[in-house]
Amino acid sequence: MARISGVDLPANKRIQIALTYIFGIGLPTANKIIKETNIDPDRRVKDLTDDEINLLRKAIEKGNKVEGDLRTDIAFNIKRLMDIGCYR
Repeated sequence: MARISGVDLPANKRIQIALTYIFGIGLPTANKIIKETNIDPDRRVKDLTDDEINLLRKAIEKGNKVEGDLRTDIAFNIKRLMDIGCYR
């Protein structure tokens, strides 16, 4: 089982779908990451090697805010808008 950004990816899913289990990564972003790392999108997570998992981890950390950092930013933005009395 692969663990990326604190999330255990399901072993029997295709890597393209499994990456969407990470908060902040949707299908278009998952496809972009897969193209960057040159991994076949039809491979299953259980078939990935440790090197490929490390490539995915580095690609995600390099270009995307995910999980805890993204949740913190969203909460901070909402709090900022509430403090200034903005109505949306």
